[in-house]
Amino acid sequence: MIRLNRSIRFSVPTVGEIEKTPNSYAANPSPVGFDRHYELTLSCQGETDPTLGYLLDIKVIDDASRIPSIEILRDAIARAESPIITVTRLLAEIAPRLGPSLVSVRLYLSPFYSLEASLLMPTTVLLRQRFDFAASHRLHVPTLSEEENRKAFGKCNNPSGHGHNYQFEPAISVASSGTSASFTVQTLETIVEKVLIQTYDHKHLTVDTVEFNPEKGGVNSSVENIARIFFEKLSPHIAAAGATLHSMRVWETDRTSAEYPA
Repeated sequence: MIRLNRSIRFSVPTVGEIEKTPNSYAANPSPVGFDRHYELTLSCQGETDPTLGYLLDIKVIDDASRIPSIEILRDAIARAESPIITVTRLLAEIAPRLGPSLVSVRLYLSPFYSLEASLLMPTTVLLRQRFDFAASHRLHVPTLSEEENRKAFGKCNNPSGHGHNYQFEPAISVASSGTSASFTVQTLETIVEKVLIQTYDHKHLTVDTVEFNPEKGGVNSSVENIARIFFEKLSPHIAAAGATLHSMRVWETDRTSAEYPA
């Protein structure tokens, strides 16, 4: 079983016809003036053709999705539609064109904000927004000796700690019909600012917080534990706002991240 992801980038003309342009890497069609730019990632899954080695020809994916997506988004913009509803419309329009291999579509409204509709979860949409915070920490386990800690954690066991510019991305499961528009990215930002950023930004996690201080009953501040603790801290507040926290992904660097639940 293979999963194939294909991203298409395009601008939505505010007026006039939809005219294809040659630079499909940046956007096809390309923007004119202040046209809006979007990216749509389609995930398809199945067995590859034994002769061609393809699951699907990417040209087929492009042809099935690009023009319908532009038309739906132009209509959604004109009607000020909730993006949660729009991404479900995109899935419903593209799915019959690609057949049973299509699993989901993920619409990026910015490089950091996206909505995903999936045939595996037909009644919900996953809303994701990325945030950042700066913090220092020390990886150290009190029940191990100094030598054992240095051997286990190396430079990360520096007694004064070390810092990271962390990024994290909660994925929120929101109902795709009814009152779905009541939970917005602004709702998420307000909750995250109060619950996580004000608590952990510009802090020494091991010293300034209980959750990540092993000597006070906390856990070692690995990226894995940060993802889990952030999920547990944020989840009840998301529930109180009428949605469900599906997962939390935290980046320690651009090369290392952890997601909870997996």
